[in-house]
Amino acid sequence: MKSYTLIAPAKINLHLEIVGIRPDNYHELVMIMQTVDLADRVEIRSLSTDNIIIHCGHPNVPLDETNLAYRAAELMQREFPNAFLEYGGVEITLHKHIPISAGLAGGSGNAAAVLVGIDLLWELGLTQSDLQGLGAKLGSDVPFCISGGTAIATGRGEVISPLPSLEGIYVVLGKYQSLEVSTPWAYTTYRQEFGHEYAHDLDSLVERSHRVHSGDLVKAIVAKNTVKIGKLLYNDLEKVVLPAYPLVSQLRTEFQHHSNLGTMMSGSGPTVFSLANSREQADAIYHQVRATITDPDLELFVTQFCDRGVRVIDN
Repeated sequence: MKSYTLIAPAKINLHLEIVGIRPDNYHELVMIMQTVDLADRVEIRSLSTDNIIIHCGHPNVPLDETNLAYRAAELMQREFPNAFLEYGGVEITLHKHIPISAGLAGGSGNAAAVLVGIDLLWELGLTQSDLQGLGAKLGSDVPFCISGGTAIATGRGEVISPLPSLEGIYVVLGKYQSLEVSTPWAYTTYRQEFGHEYAHDLDSLVERSHRVHSGDLVKAIVAKNTVKIGKLLYNDLEKVVLPAYPLVSQLRTEFQHHSNLGTMMSGSGPTVFSLANSREQADAIYHQVRATITDPDLELFVTQFCDRGVRVIDN
């Protein structure tokens, strides 16, 4: 049976701004997202039956239709019924390296890898734009996970505008294994507390989106000014998550105590990250935080920016 192995990188948010409410009741977002080398490996192969089978060694990863990778395979079956009849079902094995429920788009990356893998298995010849359109039906982060690199994401997060890639920036990630933050809770709470600040008409939504496109962080990225990039990190969701989750707030404060380019929570958390100019600086931050916070529940990772999303490594 034909098979492919794909790498699905994690992502962090360098900027996350909640602009307002869309007509479909989703939040209108403006984000600058970045893939990193910390990645899951996804193996996918054809089956002679019409089943979708998922394997994963992580005990907290569901193996049914609640898994976004499973739903990605279901979507492909619905969208391409003739190819499904010709090629059959798929067996998917997830090798998790990205911590789960971490605000790092691990599940979205797995789904993106399944879309890419089935496109190859079924010889569909889809473009990246085609795949991103399918990904938008699964979740807001999936289109970005397909292309990766450095990009502005608007709308619900599904409208992607690439930015120049960034190299040589290292990242230290910290996440308590047992701690999860519900993304719906974070956005709902933000709406309750800060909804009065939202843009309430289309012109205002567009204007605030354009402001980020031409803003200081984008200029710093284009100039590859790592010092400015670190200083301009921004995440609206910190306003509700940090007060409600003291461990996340304390971890963020601890990261800030050590020499770095900048520190922030990624997405809806609970992962906190610091940027560094070199592997040596990143390793120093890692060891300093580990020496101060000895709780074995805290996972720490050192990784770096990468310039692409899902990629095939074997077939």
